[in-house]
Amino acid sequence: MTTPDTRGPRTGSQILRTALRRNAGAMASGTVLMGLYQAGETAFPIALGLIVEHTMRDRSLGALGLSVAALAVIITTVSFSWRFGMRILQKANTTEAHRWRVRVAACGLQPVARDTGLKSGEVLTIATEDADQTADIIEVVPLLVSSLVAVLIAAVALGMADIGLGVLVIVGTVAVLSVLSVLSRRIGSSTREQQARVARAGAKVADLIAGLRPLHGFGGNHAAFRSYRTVSTEARDQAVTVARANGAYAGAALALNALLATAVTLLAGRLAFDGKISTGELVMAVGLAQFIMEPLKLFSEMPKHVMVARASADRMALVLAAPPVMAPGSGRPAADGGLEVDSVRYGSLRELKFQVAAGEFVAIAAYRQPAAADLMALLSGDVPPGAYEGVVRVGGRETADLSIGALRAHMLVNPSNGEIFAGTLRTNIDPSGTGRMVEAAVEASMLTDVVALHREGLDHSVRDRGANLSGGQRQRLSLARALAADAPVLVLHDPTTAVDAVTEQLIARGIAGLRRGRTTLVITSSPALLDAADRVLVLDGGVITAEDTHRNLLGADEHYRLTVAR
Repeated sequence: MTTPDTRGPRTGSQILRTALRRNAGAMASGTVLMGLYQAGETAFPIALGLIVEHTMRDRSLGALGLSVAALAVIITTVSFSWRFGMRILQKANTTEAHRWRVRVAACGLQPVARDTGLKSGEVLTIATEDADQTADIIEVVPLLVSSLVAVLIAAVALGMADIGLGVLVIVGTVAVLSVLSVLSRRIGSSTREQQARVARAGAKVADLIAGLRPLHGFGGNHAAFRSYRTVSTEARDQAVTVARANGAYAGAALALNALLATAVTLLAGRLAFDGKISTGELVMAVGLAQFIMEPLKLFSEMPKHVMVARASADRMALVLAAPPVMAPGSGRPAADGGLEVDSVRYGSLRELKFQVAAGEFVAIAAYRQPAAADLMALLSGDVPPGAYEGVVRVGGRETADLSIGALRAHMLVNPSNGEIFAGTLRTNIDPSGTGRMVEAAVEASMLTDVVALHREGLDHSVRDRGANLSGGQRQRLSLARALAADAPVLVLHDPTTAVDAVTEQLIARGIAGLRRGRTTLVITSSPALLDAADRVLVLDGGVITAEDTHRNLLGADEHYRLTVAR
């Protein structure tokens, strides 16, 4: 996987500008068509006024027929311009939303700095809802411009009948937008807070689903539910606050627009009563007063949509601007190189130093789980080079000098709680569909009995997170996936804790046989795996305190014997 492009937009404003610039052509076409739509809508009451004027004056069937034809042209223009204009804008909108979803997902799948305070559930919300709301700016701007066109045409048409009517429309529009812009700022700040709380609720439920089985195991599911309910209630309360602000905004917009339309109608009636405008001009003014409410409503809603898009873009920037945990180099490890940890100090590790030669099978017996967890975090790349002392070398090269893609292609680190995905047994073992060692990996991991249980074999369906599999089956499926990858360097952490002793013995032999000639490191307390290894390193107090074969250590080290013997 390639690293995210750190040269891209890093703030909400830059994200919006990028979206607008990238879709300038589609927005220009959409603006022209939507402008035609609004112009046609505005021309309709103007045409009605002219029809009344000429019909009453000329009383000619020919003039009436010509007027009807003109109305047909206007209606056709309105219909087709709306149809094709919205098609262009919505296509650009959905395409842009897709681009941002992919980009946020790519960054979220990379190891990013942990100072953003975002959990995986929050990143998911940003990659879906916020990406969609940010892309809405593609439609907002053309609709804003087209609404302005309608207001200006109406103002000009009314001004030609009487200058006071045109001035009233322009001044009223400015006043309406001034009032609504103040309300839109409140909506923007409230929306940002709502999006943050909804994202936190999503992250909480994702965490709970991931830990559902252990929660049930010690009876913590009720407390966890109460915790989620509290977070969800906060999100609901903020959503109510946003709804109130939106309601106030919509109500104010409707009232102000209606007030302006009423003022235009009353002024036109007064002018007609005084004989300053004709009957046809009165019809036009009344028609425009009613029509102008739609573009004014659309025009007045634009500030709110812009604030929502800006809030979503700001949240996307939290992910897009987050730097990688490690600044990757561009080097590649040597094909026949092993693994070396040289004088590393991190967490509970103290001057940790060991080496796994190319093709060697080494096991590490960690007396304390925090030390094993710290070592796994170090090898998996979750810890940036600047966060620990010492050096980790893979294939003879320091990990800081390697590209992430090259490092992951060369060394696979498989945790004890490897994720299981919805799909089939086969797609979990070989996600890319190109593996050549699926059958061998199934045998080595002792997954053969799971495959044999089902008529579909490897094509047996697996639910999300392996909900239809037992703990041991999920663990063996995760191990089979790691073995099928056939990585030059493989690191396993407690791959057999959920299986019985007999199966564990068979798995240990299977791993040793399948990985013969390939560099393998297993962090475990399993006697079977320790016995299958070429060497055993004892990790105690953050350092390697002993090194020998499993059987020699059993005979010479009483502490080791008491710790690992079952």
